[in-house]
Amino acid sequence: MLSRIGTYVLAAAIAVISLPAAAAQLPPIKVSNSNKVPACATPGRLQSFIKSRNPSLNRNYDDLAMLYMRHGEDLGVRWDIAFFQMVVETDTLRYTGDVDARQFNFAGLGATGGGVKGERFRTVSDGVRAHLEHVLMYTGTHIDNPVAERTRKVQEWQVLAKFQRSIRGPMTFTHLTSQWAPSDRRYSDDIQAIANAFNRSFCNAPDPNPGLIAKARGTKTNVAATASQQQPKQQQQKVAVAGATVLNPEDNRSGLGAGSLTGLSKAAQTAAEKTPTLGTEQADTPPADQSAKTTKTAMAGGAANAAELKPAQGKCRVWTASYGGAKAIIIKAPGDGMTNFTVLDVHAGKEKREADAYIAAYAKGGSTIGEFDSPTAALDKAFELCPEK
Repeated sequence: MLSRIGTYVLAAAIAVISLPAAAAQLPPIKVSNSNKVPACATPGRLQSFIKSRNPSLNRNYDDLAMLYMRHGEDLGVRWDIAFFQMVVETDTLRYTGDVDARQFNFAGLGATGGGVKGERFRTVSDGVRAHLEHVLMYTGTHIDNPVAERTRKVQEWQVLAKFQRSIRGPMTFTHLTSQWAPSDRRYSDDIQAIANAFNRSFCNAPDPNPGLIAKARGTKTNVAATASQQQPKQQQQKVAVAGATVLNPEDNRSGLGAGSLTGLSKAAQTAAEKTPTLGTEQADTPPADQSAKTTKTAMAGGAANAAELKPAQGKCRVWTASYGGAKAIIIKAPGDGMTNFTVLDVHAGKEKREADAYIAAYAKGGSTIGEFDSPTAALDKAFELCPEK
């Protein structure tokens, strides 16, 4: 699998691209308003995805998905598709080809087959950057001081120039695969298959580590780190609170995070018995599973009435937060000139305590308006209360 990397140098003289009829139609390489990384493709979910496919994953790769997001957003590329390409190229980081794990070479750069191992990068971060720079280079963007020697040579020798001139419209990952692995007509299909597997099993699941989003974006925090095993996790969770952002403010269904509920006092933070993890991902399509939809509209944390379960008047936004439990409640709170509905995952038997702690810390003036047997059912109800306008 890895031996195919680098053979595009021999194929670059082709003037007109010819893609196999069955090739998967992968998206453009560069992000744009019409070509965004899907909101469900978060580092936390992607990390869980590769761990599910490779349970013995080396701890060196704990931040791999986060680094793809960090460098991908910096370079303006669809880093999620590059991540799926990495899964194909490395056999989910098992390295069953010429490249070995110690090289941190996630795209087989310079590995041309026949035992040629390709380039070696100093760190995981360097290897991710090298991969994404090489992908971006296909669009004709000049990479200044590229990490990979391979990228530098292809630019200097103008290996891809004729191929790039043959493309009409934006350069896509499908175009890229025709040159990256010209002898493998199913290469784009392999990447699409990995993307499909992720979408089926992980896109509608809760983000197990939303703090990685803030970490990828370099959000600052004043929470002091300690040497304890628990502190980094708590710190990341609080970073997620401080750094949450609304991805598409014009879409009232897109701000699944806690961006407008921040700016907490020490007293409010102390009131929370445990910091919940807060997400910023967009729910493009709420999960359709209605089988577990059981609602209770009277809770110890605040009794709901019929008016509270009617669609909101005026501006509203839906958020998600989690203490890690399997049940969920909806908290309604004012903030930033709108009504905020937070779907909070809670533990059975601790609903009131966790709701009260969340309201004290993050949803001042809020109240619980419904209890659900699953986060999916709660999220569906939240979007009924705050419909897309």
